[in-house]
Amino acid sequence: GDGNGENIMNPETIIHLEEGAVLEMETTQIKGIDSTNRITRGDLAAGATLEVREKLMTHGNQTARSDMEIILEGEGANGRVLSRSVATDESVQVFYPKMTGRAECFGHVECDSIIMGKAKISSIPAIIAEHPDSVLVHEAAIGKIAGEQLLKLMTLGLDEKQAEERILKGFLD
Repeated sequence: GDGNGENIMNPETIIHLEEGAVLEMETTQIKGIDSTNRITRGDLAAGATLEVREKLMTHGNQTARSDMEIILEGEGANGRVLSRSVATDESVQVFYPKMTGRAECFGHVECDSIIMGKAKISSIPAIIAEHPDSVLVHEAAIGKIAGEQLLKLMTLGLDEKQAEERILKGFLD
């Protein structure tokens, strides 16, 4: 086309891990996509391990939604979701990770976000235990870049924009 259209990406990932299987998955989206709705579903049998690492940066008027549902079906199943995101300008992000334990298992959901400008971020983790020996943990944090971080880098010779870029790069790496 003429380059004036929107870049839309709506991937759907379905994961079935059999007994003892291991999968590490990393998704990265740094700018460039105007709208995205990412869906990830997974079910884990006994002794299976799934780690999903998500990195996301939106700017302008971009929107990003991420729906994850991981079901720990089997004994000893281990699920981990690690999300790092940065929203700038007037972009909007919504993250819905859901971890369900249906056996003796371990699940961990961690969502850390940096918000800048007039951006909006919603992080809505859910952990659901359907077995008394399920161990499920979630952590979510949204905040701005700490002033002392900027100040420290600026005393090392970086201007404010360079210091900010360095912090964001380190956060998403």
